[in-house]
Amino acid sequence: MWLSVYSSLRGRAPIQPREALRAGLGAGVGIAACGLVARAVVEGRLSAEPLLIAPLGASAVLMFAIPASPLAQPRAVIGGNVVAAVVGLACAALIPQATLAAAMAVGLAVVLMALFGCLHPPGGAIALGAALAGAAPHALSLEHPLAIVGLGSALLVLAAAVFGRATGRSYPHRVAKAASAHGTADPQPADRVGYTAADLDHALAQYGELLDVSREDLDALFRQVELEAHRRLHARIRCDEIMSRDVVSVGVEQTAESALTWMRQHDLRTAPVVDREGRVVGMVRRAELQAGRGRLVEAVLDPFVHKVRPWTPVHALLPLLSSGMAHEAMVVDDARRLVGVITQTDLIGVLYRAHVVEAVVARAAA
Repeated sequence: MWLSVYSSLRGRAPIQPREALRAGLGAGVGIAACGLVARAVVEGRLSAEPLLIAPLGASAVLMFAIPASPLAQPRAVIGGNVVAAVVGLACAALIPQATLAAAMAVGLAVVLMALFGCLHPPGGAIALGAALAGAAPHALSLEHPLAIVGLGSALLVLAAAVFGRATGRSYPHRVAKAASAHGTADPQPADRVGYTAADLDHALAQYGELLDVSREDLDALFRQVELEAHRRLHARIRCDEIMSRDVVSVGVEQTAESALTWMRQHDLRTAPVVDREGRVVGMVRRAELQAGRGRLVEAVLDPFVHKVRPWTPVHALLPLLSSGMAHEAMVVDDARRLVGVITQTDLIGVLYRAHVVEAVVARAAA
């Protein structure tokens, strides 16, 4: 029974047990550190309870369980909680009726947090609590939003940042963008086709509701979905079906002069380098051979070669050959002997042919 309950819950919120444990441990450590340090700073005693307010527990859930959420970023946590606390105290001071003051505090806090770009769900609880506590006989002072709420939120953010770094999770969340291989401002080749940034902005505007995910994360997610769909459509095409088999290679013990002459005869700018058993040991280029006259190929070759197996699906080459990291991939057998080469031109040719076939099939089905 418990297994079926767990499976149904995972279907709604797909999180791995290890991630759930990490989030729970982080939230507990964060709250403990927050309370202990805050108390030590304010009163010099290690007793956490007076400075721990309930909404910080909700903040911890967001920061440690879904640290990529825009609602869990430092600006939202600190700014949202402090704004909400100030609004709650102001409403308590200006509105005599407690229920009306609480309702106005929550509504106004949501409006201001949204306008200031620091929307944080636990801020609603902080505004409500501040409004009710401010109307009590022993009303709260400005020390509440600044020393208690502000300091507590800032310490919780610091704890989340330290814990995230220690466990390999980035907080504050940032979407890593791959830099151009040539140091230019152009986007990656795979990002130049398909939908554009303007398409994404238009879709978000048409959607018209706030999403608990950043635009950058949406873009990264959609790009990954495109790649997964492409992999599924082309998973049956293997490297041994499209590779060049009659490969012109250079021997590792050749002289640079003889290798250069050999490559010029075949009009090649680069060539794989193999040892006596035919195993790939690197790549060599004309420029390197020209500069290394009088030396052996072994001394001037580039040892960084991307190798794949004959049965590797061609979709696995897309990130490699479209990112500028390499212009070719060496196809090797179990003994690392060279059996073929796939270049960017080969990959473009097979993708073009695959799209033509897909278009013909789709037209026939219609």
